Amino acid sequence: MMKSVSQPGVASALLALGLMSTPVLAQRDQGQQPPDQSQPGQASQSEDQQQTQAFMGKVVKSKGGYVLRDDASGTTYKLDDADSSKHFVGKSVKVVGMLDLTTSTIHVVSIEAGS
Repeated sequence: MMKSVSQPGVASALLALGLMSTPVLAQRDQGQQPPDQSQPGQASQSEDQQQTQAFMGKVVKSKGGYVLRDDASGTTYKLDDADSSKHFVGKSVKVVGMLDLTTSTIHVVSIEAGS
């Protein structure tokens, strides 16, 4: 039959060993941030990784701004750079930018005459 021995010193030593290893783990992981968290004031990873695309179409004046109309598909995209867009009204262009799918807006990087 085994006799249960209660030794507070052993329990305290085990607890101390466990607590001592915690700072080592924290130091090793320090500075690493899980991918799904972002710092305040910083864009999320999906926004950071958003890629520019090329869009072909004709610039058309629309209510309060300019849109790019893709004649092949009939799709229109709002252009967020009115200053650049107004020079190409009625012309076929290549727009390079990032598409915001929620608003169908192209955040324009550049516009050039299409070929």
